[in-house]
Formats: sequence, C-alpha cells, structure tokens
Amino acid sequence: MAHPKSRHSKERKHKRRTHYKATAPQIAICAETSEPHVWHKAYDHNGHLYYKGQMLVKTPGLEE
Repeated sequence: MAHPKSRHSKERKHKRRTHYKATAPQIAICAETSEPHVWHKAYDHNGHLYYKGQMLVKTPGLEE
C-alpha cells in the first residue's frame, strides 16, 4: 500500500481543497403554478405534488 514518507501539513491540505465550493441551486418557475422550485425535483403546491408542470399526486380531500 502507498505510505507517505513524511506528513503533509494542514495548510497544504486546505490549499488543495480551496477549489471545492458549493454552488447555488438552480431555481425554476413553474409555468402552470408560478411556484419557484429546484430543477428536476418534484415540489408541493397546495397539498398536491407537481413535476414539470404536471400534477403527479393529487391529495384526496383537498378542494381546489
């Protein structure tokens, strides 16, 4: 197995990892419900589950 001959410092490790940054999620606006949501994810609006502007799951007992 690979085994380092000498220890790498914390500073060296942190310098190497400076380029790993979190990106902001892309927000889309639904054309049908005008609800902001994350791309490629189902979202809840008035108790119903929507994806790509279409209702996937209609919650029983809710009136529109």
